[in-house]
Amino acid sequence: MEFSAARAELLKELDLVQGVVERKTTIPILSNLLLEAGGSSVRLSATDLELGIRCKCVATVKKEGSGTVPAKRLLDIVRSLPEAEVRFKLLDSQWVQLTCARSSFKLAGMARDNFPVLPSIPKAQASLPARTLETLIRRTAFAIANEESRYTLNGALLVLKPDTAMMVATDGHRLALIECDVRVGGLSNELRMLIPKKAMGELQKILGGAGNETIVEICRDDNHLFFAVDEHILIARLLTGQFPNYEAVLPRDNNRIIEVDRAAFSAAIHRVALLADERSHAVRIQLDPAQLEVFSSSGEYGEAHESVDVQYGGEPMQIGFNYQYLLDFLNVLSGDGKIRMELKDEQSAGQLRPDGDEPYRYRYIVMPMRI
Repeated sequence: MEFSAARAELLKELDLVQGVVERKTTIPILSNLLLEAGGSSVRLSATDLELGIRCKCVATVKKEGSGTVPAKRLLDIVRSLPEAEVRFKLLDSQWVQLTCARSSFKLAGMARDNFPVLPSIPKAQASLPARTLETLIRRTAFAIANEESRYTLNGALLVLKPDTAMMVATDGHRLALIECDVRVGGLSNELRMLIPKKAMGELQKILGGAGNETIVEICRDDNHLFFAVDEHILIARLLTGQFPNYEAVLPRDNNRIIEVDRAAFSAAIHRVALLADERSHAVRIQLDPAQLEVFSSSGEYGEAHESVDVQYGGEPMQIGFNYQYLLDFLNVLSGDGKIRMELKDEQSAGQLRPDGDEPYRYRYIVMPMRI
């Protein structure tokens, strides 16, 4: 194997694959990157056995072949190099020589045969705009559970129909649900898949660099999910199990409607949270006609409160929330628009929605706290 590639192009692809590389592993080959030079490009592959990624970088290939190199070391080296051609050459005993300008490195590789074989991508079953899928992920991924014991909550449910795309995630304390009217190509019925949290994070990185016209091709087999974005393919092990019946927890009679400026509400919570209890993260919201007040208190630090003008004409009420849950929702929204808080009473789940969010229908349900 012998090839050369532009440092900027190579660095972009190396950055993308790093999140998939297994760092704390008892299987050394998983901390390596597979380089396969052929035609007019070099293909980079990485896997941690749960998640895999393949991407391509334009290259001048002098000799076709393949080899593995330590992924983190390679990234650090390429990042430190000047903007010039980076040349690779496979030496004896799996060593790889890397040269750029006046710099030269030799990396100890491992046998290519030890690198796990990534599954081949089947024919695409559905396709939709990259920007749409990125928005679905960004507005739901934060609500995924981190507890490994709750296996079916460690991912988000994606439901695709010929004319709609929907994603939902929950950790049992809050739920994020977003729908969009969009033409889903190649689909004649419903396609449901449970996407692991780590896969969503890596997919979001890929989608973030995609153009406005880029299309994502999606398919699955019995064990894996496949997402193809331009020259990038992400392969995730399919989560099994039944996702909770999320429709059963959606509020249906929250008749206290509050409209509040998103930026002002977010800023108020940020400030009041500075003196909130560090364990509970609790803040108290007091609703009065035309005004909302946010309170926090901590025996160790003190207390804080701030008022925000709102559109509300109902009866006064108090309700407690985890401030981080509120900020997670507010932070994924953009612009200076308003949000709607829909409440029933101090013991029932609250629902938040952004105003003027076409073509998306976004709902965030959060359980209250005792205050």
